[in-house]
Amino acid sequence: MKLVVFDVDGTLVDSQHLIVAAQGTAFAEHGIPAPGRTEALSVVGLSLPQAFRRLVGDDGPIMELAESYKRAFQALRLDPTYEEPLFPGMAELIARLHARADVQLGIATGKSRRGVDHLIRAHGWDGWFVTTQTADDAPSKPDPAMLQMAMAEAGLGPESTVMVGDTTYDMAMAVSAGAAAVGVGWGYHEAGALYAAGAVTVVDDAAGLGALFGKSD
Repeated sequence: MKLVVFDVDGTLVDSQHLIVAAQGTAFAEHGIPAPGRTEALSVVGLSLPQAFRRLVGDDGPIMELAESYKRAFQALRLDPTYEEPLFPGMAELIARLHARADVQLGIATGKSRRGVDHLIRAHGWDGWFVTTQTADDAPSKPDPAMLQMAMAEAGLGPESTVMVGDTTYDMAMAVSAGAAAVGVGWGYHEAGALYAAGAVTVVDDAAGLGALFGKSD
């Protein structure tokens, strides 16, 4: 039995336009220049307080920005201009893995519980994931707690667990938890950084990711 745990933003869904726009709105509310796109996306994967701490420093209005971002994100999500589409092939891959008797699926993300519930409903994934860990449940990545909680809920150890993500935070979390770290090359951190953070491999597309898991036992 394998436990395959997925990050969300930058791994399952392409939410970059929504994230950057929500950050821009949050910073504008507080009269602070917004970071550039590259810097804005570099903190995706962290929980909001940690993300804004990196962007404005310990003395900045961290919690105020986080609350403004949450409001902006929820409002912008209603605007059809800001879609959160699944990356190519990921819907099919999740369906294939869900159908296998030798695979359990999980989520570990810096998104809120509300955001994960929205994602699962939107794609008809109710009951597909045996564990969903969010920023509301555990310390921010790269702390291993989120992945440790996922393994405990699934009843599997690190030797049977794979963490799939697009950031160095995902890779470092997996390494700290003793699980295998697999990077995806279509997200927000470069492949070289993923390898340096502990990725055993970095795949270029959903087909390559699926091939890593082979066929049903």
